[in-house]
Amino acid sequence: MSRWDGRTLRDREQKIRQAALELAGQCIALLLHNLSESPEAMKTAKKQTQGWRHPKSQGNGRVERQVLCLGNVVVSLRLPYVVERSNQLHSKCRKTRGQGFCPLLRWLCMEEGITPLIWSTVAQTGTVSGSLAIARDSLQNWGISISMRRVERLTYHFNQQGLSQRRSRIFHLQQGTLPITPLLKDHRVVISVDGGRTRIRNAKTGKRRHNSHRHGYKAEWSEPKLLTIYVVDSLGKRVNTAEISVTNDGTYGKLQPFLELLEMHLVRLGINLASQVVLIADGAEWIWKHIPPLLQRLGCPQESTHGLLDFYHATEHLHMFADAAFTQPREQRVWFKPARSTLKRGQSADLLAQMQALSQKSCGERGSTTISEIQYFTKFHQQGRLSYSQVAAMKMPIGSGAIESLIRQVVNQRLKGEWH
Repeated sequence: MSRWDGRTLRDREQKIRQAALELAGQCIALLLHNLSESPEAMKTAKKQTQGWRHPKSQGNGRVERQVLCLGNVVVSLRLPYVVERSNQLHSKCRKTRGQGFCPLLRWLCMEEGITPLIWSTVAQTGTVSGSLAIARDSLQNWGISISMRRVERLTYHFNQQGLSQRRSRIFHLQQGTLPITPLLKDHRVVISVDGGRTRIRNAKTGKRRHNSHRHGYKAEWSEPKLLTIYVVDSLGKRVNTAEISVTNDGTYGKLQPFLELLEMHLVRLGINLASQVVLIADGAEWIWKHIPPLLQRLGCPQESTHGLLDFYHATEHLHMFADAAFTQPREQRVWFKPARSTLKRGQSADLLAQMQALSQKSCGERGSTTISEIQYFTKFHQQGRLSYSQVAAMKMPIGSGAIESLIRQVVNQRLKGEWH
C-alpha cells in the first residue's frame, strides 16, 4: 500500500468517474436505440410534433442521425424524416420544399445532436462561466467534449428557447389559457424579489470617430429586477430537487413586465394551493405596493400569507439609527445588540418606544436621521411586516439571503463581470 498517495488516489478517482460516465452514456444510448425502434414511440412523436408540420408535409424515408450522450458516447439512429412536398400529379416528380425534421428528435429536444441533459448542462455552464474556454474545459471534465464554438451556439440557442417559452407563457397568462402544474400544492413557499443596478450599452448614432472608426456608445444605468420562488421543508431548509426546483428569473423591463413575469410563475406553479406563503424583501416601495395585492388576487389565503421586511435590511436601518442617536461607539454597541434582539423577538412596538425616547435627545442632522429611521420602522410595523418571531416559529426564513445571492451571481458577477 506504500505506492498510494493523494495524486494516485486522484488519478484513480478520475478513471472511475470517466468509466461511470461512459457506462451512463451507454445506458442512455441503448434507451434511445430502443425508442428509435419502437412503433409506439414513433406514433407518439408524430402526434406530439403535429403542430410543427406543414399541411403538405409527408414522410421522406429514414435518415441517420448521431446523438452525443454522457461520457462522449455517440449513438447512431435511423429515424423517420418528414418534409414539405410540392403538390404534383406523379410521386416521382414531387419536390421537397424547405427543411424537414425528425419527429423523434424534435419531440425529445435532441435536434442539436445531444441529449437534453447535456444541452441544459452546456447552457448552464456556458452562462455562469467567466469565459467560453472555461466552460469548455469544465464540460470536458464531466465527459462532454465539444468545441468552444459549439458551446457558444448551444448556450445562446438554449437561452433563446427559454425566452421564447417565457413569452409564450406570458401570452397564455394574458389570454387566461396558461397551463397550471400544481408543484406548490401543500408546500411552504418563500417568494423574494429585488433589484440590481447595471449599465446598458446603447450605440451612438452619427459620424464615426476618426481614430477608431467606431460610433461609440452611451452607458446608461438600468435596474434589472430578479425574483426567486422556492419551497422549504419542515425544518426551514430550501428544497431543490428534480420534482421541486427553485424558480429564478428576471428582466430588464419596467415594473409592469416584471409583475407579469412574477404572476406567470406564481400561476403556473399553483401558488394558491400552497399551505403557507412568505414574501421577503427589502424596503423598496414598489414591492410592498404591488406584490401583496397580487398574491391576494391570485387566491392566497390571508391567514397563511405573510409579508416580511428582510431582517438584515431592518438591522442595517437599526444600526443607522444607533449611529445617529449615540455619539460614542461603545454606547452604540451597548444599545444596538439588545435592540436587535427585541426586533427579532417581534416586539417592534417596544423598540419604537425606545427609539422615540432616544430621538428626543438628538438634534440637528442626527435628529433628522433618527426621525427618518423611526418613520421607516413605523411604516412596516403598521403594515405587520416585522413579525419575525411568528415567522421564525413556523420554521420559515426571515432573511432574503436567496435573492441577495442571486443578485450577486447574476448582476454583480455575470452582468457586471466582477469575477475574482
